[in-house]
Amino acid sequence: MPDDKASKGDQPGKGNKGVTPQGEDFSAWYNELVLKAELADRAPVRGAMVIRPYGYRIWELLQAELDRRFKDTGHVNAYFPLFIPMSYLQREAEHVEGFSPELAVVTHAGGAELEEPLVVRPTSETIIGELYSRWIESWRDLPLLINQWANIVRWELRPRMFLRTTEFLWQEGHTAHADAEDAMAETLRMLGVYAEVARDVAAMPVVPGEKTPGERFAGAIATFTIEAMMRDGRALQSGTSHYMGTNFAKAFDITFQDKTGELQHCHTTSWGMSTRMIGAVIMAHGDDKGLVLPPRLAPHQVVIVPIGKDPDVPAAAQKLAAEITAAGVRVHVDIRDASPGFKFNDWELKGVPLRLELGPRDLAAGTAVLAARIGEAGKETIALDGLAAGLPARLDAYHEALVKRASDFRDTRRARADTWDAFAAQVTDGWADALHCGRPECEDDIKAATGATPRCIPTDGEPESGTCIRCDQPSAWGKRIVFSRAY
Repeated sequence: MPDDKASKGDQPGKGNKGVTPQGEDFSAWYNELVLKAELADRAPVRGAMVIRPYGYRIWELLQAELDRRFKDTGHVNAYFPLFIPMSYLQREAEHVEGFSPELAVVTHAGGAELEEPLVVRPTSETIIGELYSRWIESWRDLPLLINQWANIVRWELRPRMFLRTTEFLWQEGHTAHADAEDAMAETLRMLGVYAEVARDVAAMPVVPGEKTPGERFAGAIATFTIEAMMRDGRALQSGTSHYMGTNFAKAFDITFQDKTGELQHCHTTSWGMSTRMIGAVIMAHGDDKGLVLPPRLAPHQVVIVPIGKDPDVPAAAQKLAAEITAAGVRVHVDIRDASPGFKFNDWELKGVPLRLELGPRDLAAGTAVLAARIGEAGKETIALDGLAAGLPARLDAYHEALVKRASDFRDTRRARADTWDAFAAQVTDGWADALHCGRPECEDDIKAATGATPRCIPTDGEPESGTCIRCDQPSAWGKRIVFSRAY
């Protein structure tokens, strides 16, 4: 990590806001960019972060897109306590075992020792399970579809801002159903929502699929994921959806009377996406100049930079901004006391999709200069008349170009591997599709040898059988598995 001075940012005209090139040190590039683009800063507590306004706005935009889709699929929002009795976690054996190393536990409060330790929320299956056992009585109460927006605490030994922090923000959906079929349909429906948001909002083409048993969420019957490729070829788990079966229903007595009068256990699901998605956007699209933000998550989709000292220019820029706002586009006029060159570099670092330059000559000609953050076209002179109305289509085209760029990059770094040597070479900086026996101990062996883990069993994988890439035992799943080093 860079030293604390970097977190203060560079003032206009003072210092260089450039970042280490990706090819030189991808980790340094990422850490510097988070700080210099003013997305986040380090908190006084190790492993925690402060999300700055620019970074938080990205989260707000993502949150709004997710929340709308949750409500469109029949879910409602609620809020559950931050503190969970330790005994609740202990009711589901796999769950407590999986989370024990990450728990933050409160043993004293109000100047006295607590009768029972309280866990600071690492996830909410247990506390929500307790409440669902009270709220659900009959089949008429099902399905129960609730989402929570909350903060989570998991003690992190190797923190990295947005990717792994002790405290982070997320949403967690928790639903209860009358049978396995309905619960599994919900699990996959929400995985589809995540895949849609990743592509249509974050411009990230993801691979959806099921996790192997060794990678499942603690206490789940099945875990599904969307995996995205970062610009260094590694994978990032960007959202997960879990079918819990009746495990938590039995632990918390979540039962209902069915239509025949018999008492049955509910089938439950949980699913979540977090501020880790901001890290995904940074690493999936960024380049050596800085952030490359997808338009639908950009705090400013367009920035107008007035040029020169002519007093008519700022007024014209504000008028143009009002027209752009009326067209449904987020716009910002940069009136800082700094050189145009500094502003251009600053907004490139912050990943703004489109920049408009407006000077006295442009104003006299009825034009402006438009520059896109990515693309080969360079700067373009564009008429002011009709400019605002044409921006939504330009931003949509920009989004699709970003999706294509990410897809093409992934395709160049993903390949089938049929021999161990080919597999080991492929996962150094990319994804390998390989047959695997499915045994957790074999997965551990592969990770020890290469650093790669099974990311998912792709939903759209072609049927195929053979022998494991590592141990030559018969392959499982009937298709190839995606392996990669991951964050």
